[in-house]
Amino acid sequence: MRTAILGVAMGVAGLLTAIAQSRNGYAISVQGWVLDSACAYTKGLDKPISADCAKACAKNGSPLVVLRDDGTIFMPIDNKTPAASINPKLLPFAGQRVSIQGEEYTRNGAHALVIESIAPLAKQ
Repeated sequence: MRTAILGVAMGVAGLLTAIAQSRNGYAISVQGWVLDSACAYTKGLDKPISADCAKACAKNGSPLVVLRDDGTIFMPIDNKTPAASINPKLLPFAGQRVSIQGEEYTRNGAHALVIESIAPLAKQ
């Protein structure tokens, strides 16, 4: 009897752990620049070269990302299955500084962001 109870308890604990690990997102507010991922990673920019440059790269297939002032790069993702590109949602903001409300997911140091709302920030 003790073995059966212990087995059930371990099974429930394992199930709860799996559920918690499958959804690790949490609400976040992010302010940063929308730019193409290639420039964000390879050029070490702290803001886009220009809006035209960011839009041209995005239209050529480069995923747009959000670069926070502290250097954290957020990869916007879709929370639906099958997932779709988020570039069409971000393209109007390419090269601009924005404020985003959403849900952040992290894995091995990478930051992904499901965007709930996005708005441009005043020019600085």
